[in-house]
Amino acid sequence: MIIWLASYPKSGNTLLRSMLAAYLFSKDGIFDFKLLPNIKQFPNDHILETLGIKSENFNEIIKNSIRAQELFNKKDSVGFVKTHNMLYNYKKKYPFTNSVNTLGVVYIVRDPRNVVLSYSRHLDVPIDETVKFVTKGKMIKNDIMGNWSENYRSWKVLAEYNRYLLIKYEDFIIHREETFLKILKFIYNLRNIKFSVDTTKLKNTIDSTSLDNLKKLEAKDPFFESAKDTSGNKINFFDKGGDRNWSNELSKDIKVQIEEAFNKEMKELGYL
Repeated sequence: MIIWLASYPKSGNTLLRSMLAAYLFSKDGIFDFKLLPNIKQFPNDHILETLGIKSENFNEIIKNSIRAQELFNKKDSVGFVKTHNMLYNYKKKYPFTNSVNTLGVVYIVRDPRNVVLSYSRHLDVPIDETVKFVTKGKMIKNDIMGNWSENYRSWKVLAEYNRYLLIKYEDFIIHREETFLKILKFIYNLRNIKFSVDTTKLKNTIDSTSLDNLKKLEAKDPFFESAKDTSGNKINFFDKGGDRNWSNELSKDIKVQIEEAFNKEMKELGYL
């Protein structure tokens, strides 16, 4: 079954996956980019191609989400899968996933004012354009994300079944060890495994996934999720991380647009 690692883009999903990959899929807890393929991504082009679906075919992707999960999901084991999709049920007929495939979700959320800044840099598009599809919602490649608040709200449904863990990116940055242990306990509980901590692996995981070390790794070996600007030059994936500060970079007008669009959710999360 699947434990989803879900988030809106640029919200800390890569940091979460890096830490889990280092701790769960290495002998010593030291992170390397080669560990990340242990955590699958969904949807992905290979699965769509197997089903004969083109990545730009929005309707067919929606209709075949469950079928696609059944192709790679082993029912007798637990796997981690990254997604930026919202937990949709399109026209109450085509759900993104179901209880047969899904064991639970770790959802990581980030202040949308910083999401906009980081996403604008990653996509190499102006801030005002980024704000439009973060607030209105837009399909990027084969991800049906919704807008920031739709994405966040959708996954909360699993909280009713005690299969939902909400993690704020800001807590992940400030309280790394405490937050990561919380995530591990949740995962072990979902899997009905007694929780214990390998303190050496934990320390190595935290140290080797620091922003400075991830930047060093990217300088040596380009990260496969990095993007390119309009001139074809690579945009480094790892940039400011938790040091990004919307209050120093966003105009007043943009700030107001975001806060008005997501007022309820931002208050709920303590961002306002």
